[in-house]
Amino acid sequence: MAAELIQEDLTLTRRVGQSVSFSCGGIQECSSSYSYRFWYQKKEIETFRLILVFDESNGNINKGFGHPQQDDFTPEKTQSGSELKINKVKVDHSASYYCSCWKFLKHTFSLCGSYNYLIFGSGTGLFVTDESVVKPVVSVYPAASRVHVEGSSSLLCLASAMFPPVVQFSWKRQKNNGPLEDLTSEEQLDLRESGRSASILLLHQQEDSSYKYICSVKHEGGTVEAQTQQGNEGLVTVFNRDSASC
Repeated sequence: MAAELIQEDLTLTRRVGQSVSFSCGGIQECSSSYSYRFWYQKKEIETFRLILVFDESNGNINKGFGHPQQDDFTPEKTQSGSELKINKVKVDHSASYYCSCWKFLKHTFSLCGSYNYLIFGSGTGLFVTDESVVKPVVSVYPAASRVHVEGSSSLLCLASAMFPPVVQFSWKRQKNNGPLEDLTSEEQLDLRESGRSASILLLHQQEDSSYKYICSVKHEGGTVEAQTQQGNEGLVTVFNRDSASC
C-alpha cells in the first residue's frame, strides 16, 4: 500500500487514561470534490476496520460501521490536515491508525476520462503501556568481509534496545565534507525481528571510496544517526548521534 498522505508519527506511547491525537497531513492530494476523511484501525492479527468517516466540509461524522470502540474517537479538522483524538486511552486501543481520502485521477487515454481512488497515510502505531520510550542504539557495519561476487558490497545498519520497537531507516552519503546526498530506498533492504531492526545498503563497486555513509534511524524518542569513516574499505562506526538533542 503506497502512502500518499502524511502521518509523521511512527508511534505514540501513552499510559491508560491519557489522551492521544493522530495527525494526517498532505490533504492537498485529496480530491476537492470529496471532503470525506476516513479513519481506520489495524490491530496486529486483524484486518483493517473502518472507525468513522468525517466530512470536513460540514463537520458531519458517520460512525455507522459497527466498530466496537466508535464512541471513543473524535475527528477534527486542523490547519494542516485532520486529526483523530482519543480522550482517555485504554489498553485495547493499542493498534495502528490510518487516515485515508479520495484522490482524483484524470486518465487522458481512458474511455472513462477520470476516476477517484482511495489513498492512505503510512499509519501511526499506538502503544498503551507503562513502559517508557527508549531511543535505539544504532551502529553501522560492513555486511560482508570482501566484495561480493556480483561486484558490490553492503553496509548493515542495526537499531536495537529501543521501545517502541518501530523505526524507519534512511541513508545518506557525503564526500569530503560536501553536501549530503539522499540515497534511494531502492538500494536498501529493511529487516525486522523481535527487539531489533536492520537495514542493508547495497554499494556498487564503481562508487567513489572517498564517500562516507550515514544511517539515520527515525524513532518516537528522536532520530539517531551513525556514520562510517571516509572510504568503504573496513567500514566502522565512528559516532552514534542523537540528532534531536542538537
